[in-house]
Amino acid sequence: MRHMNPKETHAFLQANPSAVFIDCRSEWEFLFVGHPVGAVLIPWYEGENWDFNPKFLRDVRAASSINRPVVLICRSGNRSREAGEFLEKNGMTDIYNVTYGFEGELDENHHRSTQNGWRYDGLPWEQC
Repeated sequence: MRHMNPKETHAFLQANPSAVFIDCRSEWEFLFVGHPVGAVLIPWYEGENWDFNPKFLRDVRAASSINRPVVLICRSGNRSREAGEFLEKNGMTDIYNVTYGFEGELDENHHRSTQNGWRYDGLPWEQC
């Protein structure tokens, strides 16, 4: 798995239009916090107990079809790294993780989007 910061990821996605951009946060985060434009929602964890999504591998394989790079993003880069490791263990090889994720790391006041992340970098995003 390769790791790219949000700006590198945006440039990669522009240069590789066949790449599939997967937001692996919860549906709630995707809809109400916002998400990168063009990202497809496939939760890594789901439900009120944050259970592993048993359809994750199947859904990612379906979304990426054959030989398409898979770019994963989450809130801070941790879930997407975990999900990428899982995909690699299950035979997928062209995997990318967005470091700092959509909202970035926590600052000294426990706030996000103040130091780094997709939103902090001013990259295209939307909210439903």
